[in-house]
Amino acid sequence: MKRVAVGGIHTECSTYSPVLMAPEDFRVMRGEDLLAADYFSFVKTDGIQALPLLHARAVPGGPLARATYEGFKAEFLERLKAVLPLDGLYLAMHGAMNVEGMDDAEGDWISAAVALVGSDCVVATSYDLHGNVSQRIIDHLDIFAAYRTAPHIDTHETRVRAWSMLVEALQTGVKPGVAWAKVPVLLPGERTSTEDEPTASLYAALPGHDARPGILDANLMIGYVWADEPRATACAVVTASDKAAAEQSAREIALSYWNAREDFRFGPVTGPLEEMLDIAEKTKTRPIILADSGDNPTGGGVGDRADVLAALIERGFSDVIMAGITDRPAVEACFAAGTGAEIVLSIGATLDSASRPVKASAKVVRLQPGATPADNQAVVAIGGITLVLAAKRRPYHDLADFALLGLDPKTARLVVVKSGYLSPELAPIANPNLMALTDGVVNQDIPALASHRRQRPAFPFDRDFGYSPNVAYSARWAE
Repeated sequence: MKRVAVGGIHTECSTYSPVLMAPEDFRVMRGEDLLAADYFSFVKTDGIQALPLLHARAVPGGPLARATYEGFKAEFLERLKAVLPLDGLYLAMHGAMNVEGMDDAEGDWISAAVALVGSDCVVATSYDLHGNVSQRIIDHLDIFAAYRTAPHIDTHETRVRAWSMLVEALQTGVKPGVAWAKVPVLLPGERTSTEDEPTASLYAALPGHDARPGILDANLMIGYVWADEPRATACAVVTASDKAAAEQSAREIALSYWNAREDFRFGPVTGPLEEMLDIAEKTKTRPIILADSGDNPTGGGVGDRADVLAALIERGFSDVIMAGITDRPAVEACFAAGTGAEIVLSIGATLDSASRPVKASAKVVRLQPGATPADNQAVVAIGGITLVLAAKRRPYHDLADFALLGLDPKTARLVVVKSGYLSPELAPIANPNLMALTDGVVNQDIPALASHRRQRPAFPFDRDFGYSPNVAYSARWAE
């Protein structure tokens, strides 16, 4: 029976956000609870003893407070020590975690784990395609697999790909290796959705690489653009048993992305907020779904900006569902007042003072208690606008998020969500989908982002430079 430990840490961090992540921002699974979750159900494999450690996952946000990271890391390593020796280690990561005062947080986590398990243990990881990779990360891996869809609808399949390669390596005794090639391009997910061209074709080509002799798994990493850090880059990453084949595939994938760099466009109708509201005012179909892209929590946005709410009130919009704005003081005021109460609220700008709050008279329509006060939600009516307030940062991307609150986005004239590209559940009902280029810590004006620590040159910050892929290998493969 082969012994394989399972765990990791999964989040995405905008270095432009002033709001540090704390332990309470994470959903943490420990021990057998980890194996009981659907997230890791696939690890129950014949011939493998899966040893669950710790997995911490959070909605994207700002950097982790150093104490938060060190606490999770220390617990993970303590649990890892307790199950040694191991034949394999599977780490389910995101790849765009940032920790205050630290470069390359995933590199720190992975290298610390590998220092314990040793060189004979097979190490596999799964990543989000918006993760940032470094040589330090690659050096400590034998197996790498990343999502191939954005919006992400293949998260389970990706974890299974990584796990299956790990199991095969343990069963056959043949340990693969990882090669990668940086691509000096940094574009946002909203311009690189795999549902739009040219990204759709770039990702459709990856299974062809998988089928080549000596290649196990080919990946194109878009990277995470809102992290001003040295490792922020796109790249090709290939898991293989043959170095020459790995080099060829990594080079081709890297060049395919580089050559397409000028061709990426937003999928939905996109423009400044006022222009999008002009379109919404004239549109007769419903529901119009408007994405407030600069404050998108699933991209690392704070989620507390009220700019769009202010514009809707000023224009007198009605038959609107807006979900939602993070504002714990406003939620607490609603719970104190009770359902049906008419109260004056200050809404927004409670986490990030870079924006302005909106003061408005509101009627408390619904109170939705959560497991803790931090999970409470309130629905209020401000004229013809039905607004969802959340005590903690969170998205509203699933129809169940609305149904829990007694809301049906299909019936509204206009639905506003803090999002970039729409989720797989909202996109099909959008009629049409509009994306507003709003302010926030994940705004879409990429060339204007403060760029003090990124490696340069990099497109689109720079344009007049050449590129030829340089393929590097994992140190473990070289050994």
